[in-house]
Amino acid sequence: MPLNRRAFLFSAAAATANPLLPHQLQARLLPTLKTPLPPPEPPRAAPAVVASANGLPGAARAYEMIRQGADTLDAIIAGVNIQELDPEDQSVGLGGLPNEHGVVQLDASCMHGPTNRAGAVAALERIAMPSLVAKAVMDHTDHIMLTGEGALHFARMLGFEEQDLLTEKSRQDWLRWRSRLNPQDNWLDPQDDLDVAFTTGTINMNAVNASGDLSSVTSTSGLAWKLPGRVGDSPIIGAGQYCDNAVGAAGSTGRGEANIKASGACLTVEFMRPGLTPEEACLRTLQRVVHMTERRLLDDRGRPRFGLTYYAVAKDGRTGGAALYEGTRYAVADDQGARLEECDYLFPASERPR
Repeated sequence: MPLNRRAFLFSAAAATANPLLPHQLQARLLPTLKTPLPPPEPPRAAPAVVASANGLPGAARAYEMIRQGADTLDAIIAGVNIQELDPEDQSVGLGGLPNEHGVVQLDASCMHGPTNRAGAVAALERIAMPSLVAKAVMDHTDHIMLTGEGALHFARMLGFEEQDLLTEKSRQDWLRWRSRLNPQDNWLDPQDDLDVAFTTGTINMNAVNASGDLSSVTSTSGLAWKLPGRVGDSPIIGAGQYCDNAVGAAGSTGRGEANIKASGACLTVEFMRPGLTPEEACLRTLQRVVHMTERRLLDDRGRPRFGLTYYAVAKDGRTGGAALYEGTRYAVADDQGARLEECDYLFPASERPR
């Protein structure tokens, strides 16, 4: 109700009689007003590394480096280097299966969450660790991707060691594949009963540290017997791998052509943004891949005639992986140790096309 004149005068007099009251109140608040509030504590994460199954040794190394204070990208690249230098892993680096001309061409990309920077190389020859060259592109240039001869020239300038990446094992597999292409050609078919080696393999690794800083990296020799110059998803930011330091990181292995059309790694991170778990996000991305797959690559039930797997880690340290078909595993390293976990899946193994 509005004050009458008498009440108004009384309140004014009371205020005049107590001139210190507002100042006393201000004095009580002064320590709060003058002392800045401490910044909020950054969210603490559980350090974790997630990778494709062939990255188990590397995930263990990367996790230990992160525990000792290493940058997440440096740590996972060191982990990926293990496979890149392993001649027995024919899906990456040294000993990777070559293209149809018998030449090993490698692809890789990386992203560093804290700085929002990225680097990539594609169709790189004679350098066993393309992940390091991709990071060098990120560190030393204003570009994101270098390819072919340009990528090799860049690596030479930085002193990377060149070598023949085609091991004798991979060479023999290539000769076996080539000789069986056409029974009417001039090559004698091998007399053994060995299957022709084939791989779409890759290594992907993603990590988060206790401060919630994320990084991701993917490296591959790509599709076995590919057309020279073919580039898959691995060196494409947002497809082969992606990270957003506010949300999480993700990457993939498998059919790159299918993943590129879905921008799978970026999509997985975006699915995590509103709160999906890494596993749920990977499954949602796989659903998108199936939706985007052309009919010639699907069986009569709409099941893809290829494999594809996603791996993801959230900013708080949760990890997950999902594959198109049951039976795939992925690597995890955290405070419970380094181990292989079963991927969730879109379709049971019984529905995989024969």
